[in-house]
Amino acid sequence: MHTTKNAKSLPQYLVNTNIIGIITAVLFLLCGFSSPLQAAVKGEEIEYKSGDTVMKGYLAYDDSISGKRPGVLVVHEWWGHNEYARERARMLAELGYTALAVDMYGDGKQASHPEDAGKFAGEVRKNMPEAESRFNAAKDILKKHKTTNPDKIAAIGYCFGGGLLLELARRGIELNGIVSFHGSLATENPATVGSVKTKVLVCHGADDPFVKPEHIAAVKSEMKDAKATFTFKEYAGAKHSFTNPGANEFGKKFNLPLEYNEQADKQSWEDMKEFLQAAFK
Repeated sequence: MHTTKNAKSLPQYLVNTNIIGIITAVLFLLCGFSSPLQAAVKGEEIEYKSGDTVMKGYLAYDDSISGKRPGVLVVHEWWGHNEYARERARMLAELGYTALAVDMYGDGKQASHPEDAGKFAGEVRKNMPEAESRFNAAKDILKKHKTTNPDKIAAIGYCFGGGLLLELARRGIELNGIVSFHGSLATENPATVGSVKTKVLVCHGADDPFVKPEHIAAVKSEMKDAKATFTFKEYAGAKHSFTNPGANEFGKKFNLPLEYNEQADKQSWEDMKEFLQAAFK
């Protein structure tokens, strides 16, 4: 998988609980057996409702860890709730979190063409009260899961999902933290003093053609004026959708400026890990 569990990558609250497991692993190795310390990530199909709309999500957690742990919501790209969002949920589970890949379109709806993706995403963005309701429905499901500490919830989002999380932060959504990966930055409803109640990390590709320099300047000024806890990370040479290994295929197929960047993907994930550990303290 993409990550290896160790004391540095695990949240601090998990380190002590793994001491017995580490000792057991050493004994197995001394006896000539292979180590049992492998992530036992379980994935569950989750159906929930927002009003009358059925939402189809995917929840992942490491079943080898006992006790409750922080939860992280994963908000999908404009393509909809797909395998990429689920893979990110599993990667978060490997880090010791319980992760829920949410469905913001309803019924697990996915787009196969940019025109449909833009339509689906636009419908959600133009009705932010409904978007917030759908997000909160997923958050409630995550908080109630047997493995989740309901007092420690964060969210990460990609492209559409990243931009949506920023809008929800402006509206005062209460979380320990949010992380936007290559999400949109511009808004018609900027944050005001005290309105942002969550820590914010933006992971941005320096060569993303969809985000203009004035958008970057505006969001930095906006968050400063709103007195938000805001961190902006920029990755040289990275274009739009830089975390998604399938970006090149999508870009070529639809003639879009999408490009995977392995270095930016790995560095932004490390930045997210550090951010979440601090946010959950």
